[in-house]
This record gives sequence, C-alpha cells and structure tokens, in this order.
Amino acid sequence: MGKSDFLTPKAIADRIKSKGLQKLCWYCQMCQKQCRDENGFKCHCMSESHQRQLLLASENPQQFMDYFSEEFRYDFLELLRRCFGTKRVHNNIVYNEYISHREHIHMNATQWETLTDFTKWLGREGLCKVDETPKGWYIQYIDRDPETIRRQLELEKKKKQDLDDEEKTAKFIEEQVRRGLEGKEQEAPTFMELSRENDEEKVTFNLSKGACSSSRATSSKSNTLGLSALKTVGSSASVKQKESAQSSAQSKEKKKKKSALDEIMEIEEEKKRTAQTDYWLQPEIIVKIITKKLGEKYHKKKGIVKEVIDKYTAVVKMIDFGDKLKLGQTHLETVIPAPGKRIIVLNGGYRGNEGTLESINEKTFSATIVIETGPLKGRRVEGIQDEGFSNLA
Repeated sequence: MGKSDFLTPKAIADRIKSKGLQKLCWYCQMCQKQCRDENGFKCHCMSESHQRQLLLASENPQQFMDYFSEEFRYDFLELLRRCFGTKRVHNNIVYNEYISHREHIHMNATQWETLTDFTKWLGREGLCKVDETPKGWYIQYIDRDPETIRRQLELEKKKKQDLDDEEKTAKFIEEQVRRGLEGKEQEAPTFMELSRENDEEKVTFNLSKGACSSSRATSSKSNTLGLSALKTVGSSASVKQKESAQSSAQSKEKKKKKSALDEIMEIEEEKKRTAQTDYWLQPEIIVKIITKKLGEKYHKKKGIVKEVIDKYTAVVKMIDFGDKLKLGQTHLETVIPAPGKRIIVLNGGYRGNEGTLESINEKTFSATIVIETGPLKGRRVEGIQDEGFSNLA
C-alpha cells in the first residue's frame, strides 16, 4: 500500500503516536518540534530552519534561557494554584500533571537542571513553602493575591468581633446577676399550711411578679379580712367584671367586622410580601443587558428570556439582532413598561402572577399593579419595587 492510504492501520497508528508524548531526547526546544525517532531528530538538526534558530540563540543565549525559565515558572505555579490551591502536595505529582501537556516548556531548556533544584528555588524566593521528607520534596503554594488577603483579613476580623460580642454579653449578664443579689439576704423558704377559719370566707391568691415572700404575706392577710373588706372587694370585683364585659363586647364587635377569611387572607398576604428570593429570572420576560464586557453592540440593548438555567442564568434572544446569549442575572436588569401595559411579578408572594401596571412612584422606586391571573385576580397591590416586576414579551 502507498503512503496515501489514510485509513490503513499503520497510518492511524502513526497519527496516534504523533498526538501523544514522545521521548524528551528527541525534542528541540528552540524550534519547539518533537521528533519521533533518532533519525528524525538527526535530520531536523541538519535542517536549515534549525541552523537559523541556533544562530539566533548564539547571539544572546542568556536571553533565551531566561525566557524559557520564566515561562516554565509561570505555567508551573499557575497549575499548582488552579489544581491544588494552598494544599501541601508532592512536587513530582505537580510536575507529572504539568508535562502531560504536549506543548509544555521542557526543564532542560531552563536554568534549573533538576526538579529538586527548581523546588529549592521556589522556597528561597518565597513563592512556595517547601519541606523535605523521606518520600521526597513537598510544596505548598503561598497565595499572595490582594483579594484573597483581604478576604482572609475580613474573616479574621469577623471572628474576633464575634468573640468580643460574646465576652461582652457574658460580662453584662454577670454584672446584672451581681447587682440583683446585692442588698438581698437569701432566706430559706418557709412553708405554711393553707387553711381558713370560716367556710364562707374567700381565699385569694396574688399571682403578681413580686417575690414569694410578698405573695405569702398577702395570702395571710386575706385570711384575716373581715366582712367589710369582703364587701369592698366584691364591689370592686363587680366593677372590674362590668368593664371587662364591655371591653370583650367591643372586641367581639371588631372581630365581627373582620371575618375569619379576611384575617387569613391578610396573614397570607403579609407572608407573601416578606417571601423575597435572590433570583428573579423567568421565561418570556423582556430584560436589558447592563454589562459592558460584551461590547457596545449589546450594552443597554433589550432581549427576551427564552430559557432559565439553574435559577441564576438565562438564554437571552436579542430583539434587534436575533442573537442568543447566555448571561447571568447580575448582567441583566428588568424593563419597566409604560402604565397600562402587561407585566409579570418576579419576586415576593405574587411571583409568577401576571397583571397590569397602574402607576409608578418615582420617589419610592415602586409601582402599583393590578393582578389579572390566579386566585387573587382583581387585587390591587401597592409598593411593588421596580426590580420586582418586568415587561412581558
């Protein structure tokens, strides 16, 4: 068979081998060319392109070595940061992961001869924490990103503040207990038998928030009350009963005005108003793109949400261009139509209900709508925030 046979087993095997990693001794870093065998590497070294690269490198060899060293260091640390973070890991594991990429910078083109030398250099430069063990060298990436440092400082500050608040609360409670115990002698409780001399005499109990001693004193005094005291107590009790009866009658009249269904509806409405979520995307609503990362072509342009993914991401079809974009809700905002247009509620207890925009209050950034779907059809709702509804497509 000729060489032009593309689907022969030999041709397929050659293509598979060319895609994988080859021997390092047959790799030319200057030309960034991988040869498959010794003969191919010899032919490459005798080629004109390779000779030109050698002439360029001979003019300033240190510049080329510094370039390859910097590229190797950056790619190695970037891989360590992305794959392993700040975990302690064996340096050979990271290196094997690094060289699995076919187009990586080879170490024999850098200023470091071995992986151990490179690991020691990382420790001297303060880029990683390195330590030697019987199993080899271990490295740990030091994250010096300003955002990460700021986040760590905020967490430490919050923990310290929480501890300070707990200590202050404990000290305050101890001080209150100490003040409450000052000037009071702790007496042992005494128990008395409950008895009455006359069968017609009333026994009253004082259930106020005072001390136990005061309740015992009032109960003993009530046992010695005469008939005159009973009369005054009876008259005052009858007056209080009349007042309580009048107040209960008034409260009953108020309750009659509001039926049980109205009270339940008020409670449910209050719950709905407070049921806010941090996601608001819904299909078939009109939104506006507010991010500038997509260019001026899409900035401040309107589109229709065709699909919602994971509550926070939407597939938006642009109205002007017809393009489909996948955007997060942080890059979008709702569109407020003119009064009288149809809208849909995006958040709160009325979420998913369609309605009509009645009026807009620019001072409070809210609107008044009329619900037109669902069991609450015809209800007029005030105080809906601007980001809580959007125009329907």
